[in-house]
Formats: sequence, C-alpha cells, structure tokens
Amino acid sequence: MYDYGLSALEQYGLTASFSGRVRGALLCRTESGPVLLREFHGSEKKLTMQQQLLVKLKEQGCLVDLYLENQEGALVSRDKDSVSYTAQIWFEGRECDTRSEADILKSVRTLAELHKKMQLPVEKDYVGRNLRDEYIRHNQEMRKIRRFIRKKGVSNSFEKDYLNSVEWFLEKGEEAVSLLESTDYDKLRQQALDIGSICHGEYNQHNVMILGKNAAVTNFSHWSFDVQMADLYRFMRKILEKYCWDSCIAGKMLSTYDSVRPISMSEWKNLKVRFLYPEKYWKLANHYYTRRKVIISGKNVEKLHTMIRQKNQWEKFPEQCFGQYRL
Repeated sequence: MYDYGLSALEQYGLTASFSGRVRGALLCRTESGPVLLREFHGSEKKLTMQQQLLVKLKEQGCLVDLYLENQEGALVSRDKDSVSYTAQIWFEGRECDTRSEADILKSVRTLAELHKKMQLPVEKDYVGRNLRDEYIRHNQEMRKIRRFIRKKGVSNSFEKDYLNSVEWFLEKGEEAVSLLESTDYDKLRQQALDIGSICHGEYNQHNVMILGKNAAVTNFSHWSFDVQMADLYRFMRKILEKYCWDSCIAGKMLSTYDSVRPISMSEWKNLKVRFLYPEKYWKLANHYYTRRKVIISGKNVEKLHTMIRQKNQWEKFPEQCFGQYRL
C-alpha cells in the first residue's frame, strides 16, 4: 500500500528519489528534504488543530514534524486509489537511546520546553479523560479479567501468574483512586483546561529524534488538553521500567524537568499518585483479554513476570522519589 501512496506525493509538487518503510509510514527523500508520507484515518478537524499547535511550536523555535499543505492548500491528499495520506517534514537523526543518560535528560528537557509553549484555546472534544474515571474503569477491567480466568480455568502461565498476583495490584489500584479523591486533582485538571494546556499524549523514546545538540519531537497525533504531568509520567515510566525503578535516574529526570518548567506542589502530588497506579500491569492484562488468543505471546508472559519480579522496587519507588510530598 505504501508504493501506491507515492502518487499522493505529487500533489505537494514533490518527487521521491528514494523511499522506504518506517514505523507504518513511507519515508521519502525529496528535493525539499526528507518527507514522511502516512496513511490517514483520523479526524481532519483534530488534524487542523494539531497543525495549528505545530505551527505555533515551530514559530517558537521547536523542531516538530509539521504537516505539508498540498497544492490545493489541504493537509490531506488522496492517491489514485482514493486512499487518504498526509505528508510531514522529517528529520535526519536517531531515536532517543534509552541506554544513554544524556539522551534521556535531553528528551526530558525538550519535553519541559514544549510544555511551556503547548497551549491553545480549549476544544471540549479533545479534552483528556478524567484520571479518576480511568483508574476506576481499569480496576473494574482487572476484576472482570480475574472472573473470566476463574470461570474458564487456568490454561497457561500468564493466567496462572495473573491470578496469583492480581489481588496485590488491585489493592494498589484502589489506593490510587482513593488518593486522587483526597488530593486537589480536580482543581489541577481544571486549571490545565482553563489555560488550554496540551499534552503530547505519546511522548516516548520513539518520538524523540536526537539531532546532535538538538532534539526534534514527532507524532503528536495523540495530543489532548490535560494535566501535562501525564506526559512526564509516561516518559519516566517507560525509562524506569528499563532501569528497574532506579530512584537516582528518576531524580535526575525530575530535576531536569523542574529546572526548565517548575513543577507545582499539586503536580508533584499528582505525579506521586500516577506512579502508585499499576498501569503496566493493567495494560498487560487488557492486552491478554482483548486478544484472547489460544497461544499467549511469550513476550507478554515475560513482561508480566518482570512486573511481578519488580513489584517491590516499584512499590517503594513513589515514597523514595516523592516521600516529602504527603498526600
């Protein structure tokens, strides 16, 4: 399907001297530099707002994957088979290396700089989900999966490990819900919406391109109006899972972010609650349940093993990192 997409490139007045697949898209070498051609299935209204955000960020010196307008001034083009595509500027660089502390801290610094600039008038259709509602729903889903496995009977190691561990993780999930209700999360969220704070939504090592001393940020398609600590939490969680919840590297990430965009007391407390919730555990369980394959992925079995093996380090982490912020 990617080869056919090249006909859409012509609508931008560009030709590709070379093209190759990258992460669900087609990277094209053109006379104007690298361009990413991607099949489009989303909302053109949201895409227009995303472009507005990207233009604002670019004007303020940020390196982002701005969309190109075709010769008719549209952001979406259709190829000869009427398949919709978008074209974005791309960067000659490499993804953030999670083994490199320098890359990690550069990515955190870049996120903090983006957050200071990521604001637009709020559009209610693109407000992020209420975190309390999300945690309650996830807890309900973990109970549903527990009932499902008990009813059908254990037939593989994933199901056995899940039943042996789910009570402990559910207890942590319920604790996080209670803490959200006792903190000023609602006020923090409303403040974010009042000023139009935007989250990237998928800020991870794959969407940060290291360009020497600079860094570019890509793939804003999951953006929403929300508490920006959601982005910092997501990035840190991905890193800390690889570092076995090392509070030293966590402290460096938090200090780096705070030095660029100061974290308020309410945000510190919100981060602590987010790290208390067993999100990775829920994700693994949800992936298992929604697929219901006869053969469970060995990779997911190992991820569950790792999560259970690291549960003591994970449980201690919020207190080690945020102990001074009483909830």
